[in-house]
Amino acid sequence: MALLGTLVNGLLIIIGTLIGRSFRNIPDKIRDTVMYAIGLAVIIIGLQMGLKSEQFLVVILSLVIGAVIGEFIDLDDKLNRVGKWLEVKLNAKEGNYVAQGFVTSTLIFVIGAMAVLGALDSGIRGDHNILYTKGIIDGFTSIVLASTLGIGVLFSAVPVVLYQGTIALFATQITKVVPQELLDFFITEMTATGGIMIVAIGLNIMGVTKVRVANLLPALAIVAVLSAIFYYGNIQL
Repeated sequence: MALLGTLVNGLLIIIGTLIGRSFRNIPDKIRDTVMYAIGLAVIIIGLQMGLKSEQFLVVILSLVIGAVIGEFIDLDDKLNRVGKWLEVKLNAKEGNYVAQGFVTSTLIFVIGAMAVLGALDSGIRGDHNILYTKGIIDGFTSIVLASTLGIGVLFSAVPVVLYQGTIALFATQITKVVPQELLDFFITEMTATGGIMIVAIGLNIMGVTKVRVANLLPALAIVAVLSAIFYYGNIQL
């Protein structure tokens, strides 16, 4: 079953959120310190990912072009509207935390190589081990995020399942069209590009910046285009 790993990943996010909710009544002082700790950890993860680039020009161009596209269609506003809609439907007493939890956790869980590699493995070989591992990591991350950002984290399971599930379902077609070397190059540069976004998420969590990270998401699609151009054009910089 191609979607098994993806469904398990989504389920573990939900379970992690429900566990994290049991810690939601922690004092504000502790909550603030935990948020800083999460932000710092996220920044370190992002830096590790960002430094994996082999062609940093691809990363820079992807972020710039992606930012222009993202600001034009304003993905950040659309994601926040979904979060606000959830707040209304849930009659939430957590203020902006529902929207913030949904947007922040969605970005963290969707950006990264494990989502792509795991979904490809699930779709091509029926091997779900990468997504099982990602699910465990996401589950523990959900516990921490839900303890500070609340129930909004739970709903991030929906875009995660849709994103990874789509890749898994079309995995065999992707590998027929895309050479393995190009796919490896794309994943490396996508990881680096996503890493920079994750650094921005960490800074946002700490309240240092207010980067509209969701508006950078088109950069991941631009990475695919530029990777193909660099690969077939044999561009080495």
